Amino acid sequence: MPPATPLSDSPSGSGPTDDRPVVEAAKAPHPSFGDALRFWFKLGLISFGGPAGQIAIMHAELVDRKRWISESRFLHALNYCMLLPGPEAQQLATYVGWLLHGTAGGIVAGGLFVIPSAFLLWALSWIYLACGDLPWIAAAFAGLKPVVVAIVAAAVLRIGRRALKNAAMWTLAGAAFIAIFFLEIPFPLIILSAGVTGLAGYRLAPRLFTVIEPHGITGHDAAVIGDRHSAPDHATPSFRRSIRVLAACLLLWWTPILVAGGWLGWNHTLYQEGAFFSKAAMVTFGGAYAVLPYVAQQAVERFGWLAPGQMLDGLGLAETTPGPLIMVVQFVGFVGAWQHPGGWPPLLAATLGAALSTWATFLPCFLWILLGAPYIERLRDNRRLSAALSAITAAVVGVVLNLAVWFAGHAIIPSTATVNWFAAATAIAAFIAMVRWKVDILVVVASGATLGIAHKLFTT
Repeated sequence: MPPATPLSDSPSGSGPTDDRPVVEAAKAPHPSFGDALRFWFKLGLISFGGPAGQIAIMHAELVDRKRWISESRFLHALNYCMLLPGPEAQQLATYVGWLLHGTAGGIVAGGLFVIPSAFLLWALSWIYLACGDLPWIAAAFAGLKPVVVAIVAAAVLRIGRRALKNAAMWTLAGAAFIAIFFLEIPFPLIILSAGVTGLAGYRLAPRLFTVIEPHGITGHDAAVIGDRHSAPDHATPSFRRSIRVLAACLLLWWTPILVAGGWLGWNHTLYQEGAFFSKAAMVTFGGAYAVLPYVAQQAVERFGWLAPGQMLDGLGLAETTPGPLIMVVQFVGFVGAWQHPGGWPPLLAATLGAALSTWATFLPCFLWILLGAPYIERLRDNRRLSAALSAITAAVVGVVLNLAVWFAGHAIIPSTATVNWFAAATAIAAFIAMVRWKVDILVVVASGATLGIAHKLFTT
């Protein structure tokens, strides 16, 4: 990776200096809606690895391979999504889909990010309750977990290469890792502190802190949504549009929940799940790991929907299926309604509980993006905001490194404190395959699951 290019000294930041060569690549063709739909469906099938792995997949595909969006615009969208409640990877997919094809594109991208996982988790939840024993699934998960470690480690490397371009950014990344790993400082506070540091740093040393360059500065603009491209027409914000989006999303969000309460009673499990997960969707700042303790405590201790051991089993299923980790709420909704059906057939109640819990969790994500993204697009020219986002991105590298260490500890050195050499070897092999040989992540994921099953067969 070449060193960071100095910014222009001109107050407007209107372009590169005369002695800096401009290399233009052929502009990528704008994808059709069908092309985008196929990609978002594939992403929903292979989005393993939690937010770090999912963002890494999107970056590799959207920025590096397909060139549908430029580096700086991808990071601009990502940092906005990281400030929102809810799963940032799913919201990032919604944002990019919206940029490419408007509201329909955003709905398809965000929806397909979740739907494959929802069907798979529904099936696993039913097998879990109906059969109670999943040896072959556990074996596949044993091979998937070290692959997840490799995916997250590759994300640290990929994002770090682009974000950590000077000593200031390295310092911020290191400070973020120490803050979250050793001091257990909440993620939102780390992000807020990084943003404030970026704003202050811009006043003292703007060249060090403006790593994510604002609109109009870079000389490479071959992406479909490039650095020097104006926002598409559908991204123009207006008060009337905002009111329509707000009204439509609120109506879609709350109608099924209120219908369940009015029809079945306000104490019925289905209404309680819808209302509770709507509340949880408003406070899920900091990612799934920040909100899971709250969800587990309420679901187990207050509502009694499931037992502590079942909550842990659900988290294990959600961690090793595609889609956001917060999909564990669907498992909670399924098990809670199965065990408290309120006079309904258990499978029907469980299916509705899973659907309502997922709906209440993810519908607000579309609201945040469709309502706020047009205004965020207008802020791309702001150099102070670019400095804040540069600092936030550097801090995110440290946070993702923390996640990689956390995953490695659980997958390679389990509670017995002995090294799982199969997991260690699988993680190393997967990392080398992705970084050195650029093997497709879908192939790596499938290989990991296959290795896990084979390992069980030959060791039992």
